[in-house]
Amino acid sequence: MSLHDGLAALNLEMPPRVPRTEYSVTEHWELLRAVTGMMVTHRSSDEIKLAAGMAFMMAWNFDLLWCTLIDGSEFKDLRTRMGHCVYADGGGDFDTARSSPFSRPEQVLAFDPWEAFGAIDHAATVKRFEKQYEGRCRKYPDMVNMTGVYTTCISGLIDLFGWEMLLLAAGTDPKAFGDLTNRYSDWMLQYYEALADADVPVVMSHDDIVWTAGAFLPPKWYRKYVFPNYKRFFRPLIDSGKKILYTSDGNYTAFIDDIAACGVNGFVLEPTTDMAYVAKAYGQTHAFIGNADTRILLRGTKPQIRREVERCMAIGKNCPGFFLAVGNHIPPNTPVENAIYYNQVYEKMAER
Repeated sequence: MSLHDGLAALNLEMPPRVPRTEYSVTEHWELLRAVTGMMVTHRSSDEIKLAAGMAFMMAWNFDLLWCTLIDGSEFKDLRTRMGHCVYADGGGDFDTARSSPFSRPEQVLAFDPWEAFGAIDHAATVKRFEKQYEGRCRKYPDMVNMTGVYTTCISGLIDLFGWEMLLLAAGTDPKAFGDLTNRYSDWMLQYYEALADADVPVVMSHDDIVWTAGAFLPPKWYRKYVFPNYKRFFRPLIDSGKKILYTSDGNYTAFIDDIAACGVNGFVLEPTTDMAYVAKAYGQTHAFIGNADTRILLRGTKPQIRREVERCMAIGKNCPGFFLAVGNHIPPNTPVENAIYYNQVYEKMAER
């Protein structure tokens, strides 16, 4: 692990090796056992899981850890439960429960987060951000740490209303849905103002604005109602000197330029977003993290895995802020031998 290399990349100082991070892999218990030799399972204590995860990240040379603080729990009971399929080893995240306080699009379009949730305590929220960040720095001292917001804009609306009601409301009255987005953003701005005042140098802004195939609403709608609000969110962060990293699942290639214009310092990319475009347009001015295809690790051969790492390195290696990562996680059903081979190829190609 190297805090030095991670910070160098974020500062566009071209570290001597390509830094890296990964997502969720420290819950792939079979892989952790193979790499660390520690006997850890989903039934292990939190202390053993933490120790095994730390040993794994040291072995795989992590330089940065993705993290946010503000999520749907801020909405308390006023949110839609959409269920959850099995992802975690042991299936503990499987959930068939589905419920929503919203049954008609008219309810969605009339929603006022100020009326529902009120104002936040600014000073207490500043301390929440700082407490999370300081705790992670103590736990992971040799990596770039961060805090941030998961439910920035569209992700917050998804969490509140669920996909069905969100799409019905947006289709019923796009302007009224835009007005709702502005109301939500007015309320969410409180968190970004608190984040700006927190003693935290690197922040993550997460917002799932697209699907795998791209935008699910007309691009002009995003440009009217989403990106102007991003500029409001990011302005206080920029003024306070923070590095802003941005994440969206899916293919947000069409909006890379819009998001860059909002003031972010880096992009987190899944495999469907065109990393070659990011490198060509912003590779010397922005950091970017990605975007090896997790499906190739899941089902591919060793030659295919090697070609995928080669593809990422060919795009990013000459860019000072490039981090390698497998986009959209390394889930627990990834074959151990494939994950280990992926890491071996990375290690052979990491030096510049």
